[in-house]
Amino acid sequence: MEERLTKIETKIALSEDLLEELNLAVYRQQQQIDRLQQQILELHRQLAAAAPGERPRDLRDEIPPHY
Repeated sequence: MEERLTKIETKIALSEDLLEELNLAVYRQQQQIDRLQQQILELHRQLAAAAPGERPRDLRDEIPPHY
């Protein structure tokens, strides 16, 4: 009985450690996503400021050079 209880306690401790690592990984990924979203917004603002009033080019509307 004592050995079984020790195995269960060990598994619980390892599971808690793994859960903490996973939580940290998710937290870091969310921070990275937030930074990337801010960078995209800043690039969008810069693009809009560089060409005010211009309609953004859609490459699908342009004719390829070989036509």
